[in-house]
Amino acid sequence: MEERKAKEIEHYDEVARAWQDRLARGESNIKDRDVAGVEVMLMASYRHIYSLLPRYVTGKDVLDYGCGHGMHAVPMALLGARVTGIDLSEESLKLARGRAEREGVADKINFLQMDCEAPTLKNGSFDVVFDGGTFSSLDTSRAFPEIARVLRPGGFLIGIETLGHNPLANFKRWLNKKRGIRTGWAAEHILKMSDFETLKQYFDVTEARFFHFLSMFAFPFRNLPGGKIAFQILDRVDNALFTALPPLRKYAFKTVFVLKKK
Repeated sequence: MEERKAKEIEHYDEVARAWQDRLARGESNIKDRDVAGVEVMLMASYRHIYSLLPRYVTGKDVLDYGCGHGMHAVPMALLGARVTGIDLSEESLKLARGRAEREGVADKINFLQMDCEAPTLKNGSFDVVFDGGTFSSLDTSRAFPEIARVLRPGGFLIGIETLGHNPLANFKRWLNKKRGIRTGWAAEHILKMSDFETLKQYFDVTEARFFHFLSMFAFPFRNLPGGKIAFQILDRVDNALFTALPPLRKYAFKTVFVLKKK
């Protein structure tokens, strides 16, 4: 196994064990948080991608690509999707299976330890591939053609990713790498606008929206009095800015996209 992949597994296994310890201590308020502990539904980007799911995944065969601790797989299963979740971190998969059992959808999700860059899945197995922010952990030159391969003709890649053009966000990632919060590979391989051009070799862009610019300055203060309201107001301001000034979009913190296989 490549060293970078071993480091990714080690990192996410450690994160998953810490998460399991929190569950064991009875912390019930972490259900709707990502692996960094962020309450994602505060963010307009996550609310938007979740608003798309009923249209695209209901009754479909869905691959949760880099499923982690199952945060996205379970809601899709609750919508009636037949979900396969793949990830290299077995400790994360243990959390995902436990989450599915608690939510009563264990029979609708098949979690598999598998390399996203070389998935042992049949051609044309899925109607939808869902990416919940996995690309930074991967060599996308290997991953993108594999996503296209496992999708049926006319299938969709739906994703939410962090963008890598904002200098302040990139400085924060550098600090996180130094603190061990992110691996070096993940910190240095955040999605760029140029990656969309690569994706266009395999997909047509159905939708691409951009989120969080000014609002991210308020995000660290969200737990202070009035912090959540300020964050959500600035999210609306950001939406207006990205509409009026398209060149600003590359400096967004998050992008949500829907791509259709050619």
